Amino acid sequence: MTTPDAALPPSPADSSGTPTGDSPARAPAGAIADTLVGALAIPCEEIAAHPEFRALLSIPGIAVDLRYATPDNFVGRNVYGGLDCAYLRREAADAVARAAEWLSRHRPGVTLVVLDALRPQRVQEALWAELEGTPLTKYLAHPARRSIHSFGMAVDVTLLAADGRELDMGTGFDEMTPASHPEFEAEQLAQGGLTAAQLAHRGWLRAAMRHAGFQTISTEWWHFDFGDRDQVRRALPLVL
Repeated sequence: MTTPDAALPPSPADSSGTPTGDSPARAPAGAIADTLVGALAIPCEEIAAHPEFRALLSIPGIAVDLRYATPDNFVGRNVYGGLDCAYLRREAADAVARAAEWLSRHRPGVTLVVLDALRPQRVQEALWAELEGTPLTKYLAHPARRSIHSFGMAVDVTLLAADGRELDMGTGFDEMTPASHPEFEAEQLAQGGLTAAQLAHRGWLRAAMRHAGFQTISTEWWHFDFGDRDQVRRALPLVL
């Protein structure tokens, strides 16, 4: 899905006051304040030096292909701009490492690939602006509720075969259709919307991620949360 750029906030200004054009702007201070009400917050630009976060590239045995840093996503462009979002909180990143290690033992030659990880609040607000007023908002946490991605505690993943191609999961990443919903898999299988082989691939992905402590959601086969969602929102700092 491609929608007009006007829905995104303007690029931030550099020290000269000129918009850089390379990174999405912070949402207006009032908008962020409305979503934060007493919560701690960390600017995304400070994450690389933050001891509670770990770079995805430091995790052995995985591939990284952040789709929102490319045009290969539902809005059809790079929505991260110049922000480096290849991070997770350390506990979630360590769990990804455990999932990859489990997968290497049980499915040699199959690799876990990360499609999305940390998603700053300003980007969540921009994505919401893209979808607001459409039925697709059910696939995105309202910025006021705060996405688990924006705490660095959620990850979108799939699997690569030994030849580097993605295993067939029946739908693509961010394909917002009933066939993407784990909750509808039995019906989709019965009606021919999904095959047994596609569900087996999803099963291996879930087995690896659940072994490492991740939780699934009902609407996206690729999405996994780490930790208790309510506690994450209450206790952890939001990344802006």
